[in-house]
Amino acid sequence: MASIKICGFDELEANQAIKVDIDGIPIAVVRDSAGEVFAIGDTCTHGDISLSEGFVEDDTLECWAHGSKFSLRTGKPLTLPAYEPVPAYKVELIDGDVYIDTAVILAV
Repeated sequence: MASIKICGFDELEANQAIKVDIDGIPIAVVRDSAGEVFAIGDTCTHGDISLSEGFVEDDTLECWAHGSKFSLRTGKPLTLPAYEPVPAYKVELIDGDVYIDTAVILAV
């Protein structure tokens, strides 16, 4: 699969997550305070909770329901109760737009 345009970089607010769906795959897209953009699986591995409804802090996304924090770089859980990672996807910025390739999983 080729990279798919998600949105313009300027459409992403710093330290906020948005949920996108690419071919049935829910993905949380985050622009951190330094301007780096990340894409990880949107479903918490502890419960069926949307991570994009959670809280961005530094390079983590915290599930609002039970507090598990996931690395935006690797998708690995950094706190319990989650212990299984979510996928982390390749993100590209091209001409001011954000692209994600779900075929390129950086870490699981």
